[in-house]
Amino acid sequence: MARICLIEDDPIMGESLVERLKLEGYEVTLYTSGRVALEGLTEQPCDALVSDIRLPDINGADLYRQLAQRLKPIPPAVFITAYGTIDQAVELLRLGAADYLTKPLDIPRFLDKLAAVCRQPASPRDGEPQLGLSRAMREIESTLSRVARYPEASVLLQGESGAGKEIAARLLHTQQCPGAPFEAVNCAALPEALAASELFGHERGAFTGAIKSHIGAFERAGDGILFLDEIGDMPRELQAQLLRVLQERTFSRVGSETASPFRARVVCATNQDLHARVQSGEFREDLYYRINVIQITIPPLSERPEDIVWLAERFLQQAGERHNEPPRQLSDAARAALAARSWPGNVRELKHHIERLCILSDAPIIDVEHLGLDNEPHPNKTVNSLRQGREQEEKRRIATALTECNGCIGDAARRLGISRKSLWQKRKKYGL
Repeated sequence: MARICLIEDDPIMGESLVERLKLEGYEVTLYTSGRVALEGLTEQPCDALVSDIRLPDINGADLYRQLAQRLKPIPPAVFITAYGTIDQAVELLRLGAADYLTKPLDIPRFLDKLAAVCRQPASPRDGEPQLGLSRAMREIESTLSRVARYPEASVLLQGESGAGKEIAARLLHTQQCPGAPFEAVNCAALPEALAASELFGHERGAFTGAIKSHIGAFERAGDGILFLDEIGDMPRELQAQLLRVLQERTFSRVGSETASPFRARVVCATNQDLHARVQSGEFREDLYYRINVIQITIPPLSERPEDIVWLAERFLQQAGERHNEPPRQLSDAARAALAARSWPGNVRELKHHIERLCILSDAPIIDVEHLGLDNEPHPNKTVNSLRQGREQEEKRRIATALTECNGCIGDAARRLGISRKSLWQKRKKYGL
């Protein structure tokens, strides 16, 4: 479901457009002034923006400029104008707006135009989405873009194993400091005897076997990002040392009395319930609140099925480039089969599955028989009646059409051969 921000000060026109857009299956937030919209969009991003050019407190060009400063990426925008302000509309196109329409609105043309811009995840100059097509991942991208402007704030990424926490951390690194180091440490794999040395480094002769000085992860991170994965498995002794570093922003190598400045941002990740570990005494409460300044939860892949095909195609392309092979594509049936699975191993499982099929198959078009899914479990697929079977197949086809059309109701309805209203009702019925 695409989320639309509508900015219109005329109450009659505003409410009329809200009702029509909701009927088309969009989620709509109505703002009656530009200033209120600026604040609302900063906190709650949208997939597309529809705005009158003449607002009571700000004009369209100024609104768009301020949005471009606050939102990275800026959502595609369609402006509504009277004939007397077409010059302003042309100026908006130069600034990067998607299009403009004149009053009185031609509603079918307006809906087609909106459907077209909703297929653009962001302004072309901002590139493609990096985490997924789903609204949840788009909102996480927007949050990371905002967080990137505050490099001293610690970030805690939570989510199931394989959901993409490190991918999100690397996206933050790209947005904040692409030229600086990204230093990743798996806290669960740190050898207890050498953990402090691995993190903080050591001087020559600091302990038996220290035949030369060693630079630790905190020092290697420099002005970039230190990514501490599986932070919940960090030993309590190290937790105390990490807390001291975060409070004082300095650290010392093992065997050294000289303090060095710590300049990197700390991004922690875990698939555990850290709050529960605090309650059980396994994780320090003061450290928990220190690393939990910005908390972002990555949803499992089963909760964002619209990302499955998008991710699979990216992995297919990356595998081809890595192995220096011609580009390959997924058939419609293969797309549907991939989208119908729950992927309990999340993004990691999907990536490994695509990598495996690229190794085992040379077919230019990947079809269902190449996927190797026949003998794998398909949760919640038991069919007890012919009616249930028909409903499951209908739900699968609708989900596939919506995925292939990037959630655009009009395009998906035409592909399925049904009306927009029917598709909207069936989406509600099946919870899509």
